[in-house]
Amino acid sequence: MKDLFLKAGIRMINNKGEKHGTVTARINDQNFEITTLRVDLTTDGRHAEVQFTTDWEQDAERRDLTINSMFLGFDGTLYDYFNGYEDLKSHCIRFVGDPAKRIQEDYLRILRYLRFYGKMADKAGTHSPATLDAIRGNAAGLSGISGERIWVELKKTLEGRHVTHLMQLLYELGVAPHVGLPEDGNLEEFAQVCSRAEHLSPRPMTLLTALFSHPDSVHKLDLRLKISKEEKVLALFILKERRDLRAEHTDRLPLKPYQDHIIDSRELDIQKKVCELLKYQGESGS
Repeated sequence: MKDLFLKAGIRMINNKGEKHGTVTARINDQNFEITTLRVDLTTDGRHAEVQFTTDWEQDAERRDLTINSMFLGFDGTLYDYFNGYEDLKSHCIRFVGDPAKRIQEDYLRILRYLRFYGKMADKAGTHSPATLDAIRGNAAGLSGISGERIWVELKKTLEGRHVTHLMQLLYELGVAPHVGLPEDGNLEEFAQVCSRAEHLSPRPMTLLTALFSHPDSVHKLDLRLKISKEEKVLALFILKERRDLRAEHTDRLPLKPYQDHIIDSRELDIQKKVCELLKYQGESGS
């Protein structure tokens, strides 16, 4: 790959990914990470020792989902070893081969599966029993995955579809405690908030706060996932004000308690936080 780029006069940026087969090409002022064909020799659930190959099918075998294991030739030929194209057309999210084996190669694939399900599946609850069993049996493996990686996947899941169903699965399959979510998460409140805010584009943390009943849950989440200061402050704000301002809500002037709170506060970003609180309550604020 390096020879190809050098011959084409394309500059490459040195990075730590080269030992794993990844080079970064700088093209039109943009960075493109490109990874060569690989085979996993050993894995520990987080990292893999790889060996480079020229066999496209072997590379496809190490991918997580069938829809992520396809290749397109320059002439438009589709190379699809695991029926990914049919799965894509039928909105079926499926692991390549044995789900348990794929998950044990990288436990983050549990959350990737759920995230892609929320993005692609037409209906909630169409998982195969083998997939659910594999997730349940390997959920504890997520305890060894960094909080930053988990939070990236969790946020994308919260921005997708079938959010209430997928959060219910996180608890039913024993995933929740290993990713920093409270063991007594309020799933009923979460479902109500998701329903109220469905068309309001709430931030992921706005939805997630529905699970919390006490500030300690936010602090524990922060310790596990390393959320940003802004996200932590937002969660604590919604947790504190979701009942008080709602109680001051009047039918004649429904937004007045929220407007007064903005006027009385000295916080610079208070308007953004109040807007998220309004989405939590199911109101656009417009």
